[in-house]
Amino acid sequence: MLAIWIGTQRDEAFPIVAFGCGYAYNDSAQSDLIPTEKTRFPDAYVKAQIGNQVMRTKPVQSRNFNPLWNEDLFFVAAEPFEDHLILTVEDRVAPGKDEIIGRVIIPLNMVEKRADDRIIHSRWFNLEKPVLVDVDQLKKEKFSSRLHLRVCLDGGYHVLDESTHYSSDLRPTAKQLWKPPIGVLELGVLNAVGLHPMKTRDGKGTSDTYCVAKYGHKWVRTRTIVDNLFPKYNEQYTWEVFDPATVLTVGVFDNSQLGDKGPNGNKDLKIGKVRIRISTLETGRVYTHSYPLLVLHPTGVKKMGELHLALRFSCTSFVNMLYIYSRPLLPKMHYVRPFTVMQLDMLRHQAVNIVAMRLGRAEPPLRKEVVEYMSDVDSHLWSMRRSKANFFRLMSVFTGLFAVGKWFGDICMWKNPITTVLVHVLYLMLVSFPELILPTIFLYMFLIGIWNFRYRPRYPPHMNTKISQAEAVHPDELDEEFDTFPTSRNPDLIRMRYDRLRSVAGRIQTVVGDIATQGERVHSLLSWRDPRATAIFVTFCLVAALVLYVTPFQVIAALAGIYMMRHPRFRYRLPSVPVNFFRRLPARTDSML
Repeated sequence: MLAIWIGTQRDEAFPIVAFGCGYAYNDSAQSDLIPTEKTRFPDAYVKAQIGNQVMRTKPVQSRNFNPLWNEDLFFVAAEPFEDHLILTVEDRVAPGKDEIIGRVIIPLNMVEKRADDRIIHSRWFNLEKPVLVDVDQLKKEKFSSRLHLRVCLDGGYHVLDESTHYSSDLRPTAKQLWKPPIGVLELGVLNAVGLHPMKTRDGKGTSDTYCVAKYGHKWVRTRTIVDNLFPKYNEQYTWEVFDPATVLTVGVFDNSQLGDKGPNGNKDLKIGKVRIRISTLETGRVYTHSYPLLVLHPTGVKKMGELHLALRFSCTSFVNMLYIYSRPLLPKMHYVRPFTVMQLDMLRHQAVNIVAMRLGRAEPPLRKEVVEYMSDVDSHLWSMRRSKANFFRLMSVFTGLFAVGKWFGDICMWKNPITTVLVHVLYLMLVSFPELILPTIFLYMFLIGIWNFRYRPRYPPHMNTKISQAEAVHPDELDEEFDTFPTSRNPDLIRMRYDRLRSVAGRIQTVVGDIATQGERVHSLLSWRDPRATAIFVTFCLVAALVLYVTPFQVIAALAGIYMMRHPRFRYRLPSVPVNFFRRLPARTDSML
């Protein structure tokens, strides 16, 4: 990654990430700008460009000819560094009219590299005049404007060209920081069966398919099997594995470069893909399994066929593999100088474009739509279906907690007196012998784990339409998901979807506000915002401290537990005193507009 700092000199160097070998990072200041109109101070900004990547600083309206930007710009740069970093200082003389004051061109292979967070010293670069200038004017003006920069290629980061949820590589860019591999992954792409016809040839449906597999930096592509809905590939590939928490992705595509162009032009059509997490594979075991190829279309989810794969993960060092589980997931620089979410999204977009451009020049080439589908570039876009799927995933995570709460509620209501009495006895035993609490909890989890061993998955998991909420998704929600960005639909439809989105966001806003209110009430216990409530709570804390000091903890815990599980005849329908007190505490909601 290449990083550039544009601004005054600082003690800290802001990092850059590298893809292949680099991101770009940039900060800068300007020394005596010479604008074309010397009767006004320039409204200057810096435009930085590497290949197709262009970024700009904010315009600075200074009251002198030395504007300060102090901004950091990040780019993705790939080896070999063929492109140059071009920095152009421009003056906004009028809305929509910019004039070039000067530019500097920096070859990337001359930029300093680093693999840690050491300081990169800044430098002054002379700005070259625009190409078409008066020679006599150049002779008169001996002074040249200068740009203050800190530039470096930073290899201490991992350039994410795919989602972190199913990343195939987590290593830093600098190869000197790589650890030894922990194993080898072998993939056999055997065959596909029952493929859905993607084109018509000689009056019958057919497909010209090939497979693409991605793991780490290595992309592989099988040969194209022409005119066959049951293709046999029988090709084998291997990868070195550096982290078990990585994912292998295998996709199947229809080759649209052969013969007549279809209704989608010359774009290769997606048939489906399979993701396999390395940590779900047992060491040394050979998996031969047929995975369904599921694709979401504007008309709904479709099964496009099945892909038969053979997999084996061989571990070279079991100790190193276990040690990896204790290490941070990402390289050190991601924690020392982390990126913002916006920066990560921007860098990922740049990285995917560079990967697509490089693979498009390979032989045979991989087209951009193939790379984007394998990398899930649109996973961050809004989708009602994904939102509902994530909500139900969240609910399923808390299912066990809800079940325990319901069970404890039944205990408190004495629905089963025998069970309630046994729980009382067990609770009093644990209170009397508190040293048994933690051993009992860990023993219980051990027994649950051993019991669940018999229900362990026999094959690596595959795409699940039920979890994805793809089985009963509404057609309008699908149409919204497949809409372009920016949208291409008519205004009335957009208005309806916008109103629906506002309704959903309103409910989310209410839930977030309620959670914030409870937290603010906790803070207000000791903030004296409500003097009477704080005085009551402080007095209670003093009395509680004295009582707890003279009373054994076992007695307090036993009495509290028995009170919680008391018989329903000793319960009241109205909320308890602590709940009433807490609900009366002030929050910041009354200060909001």
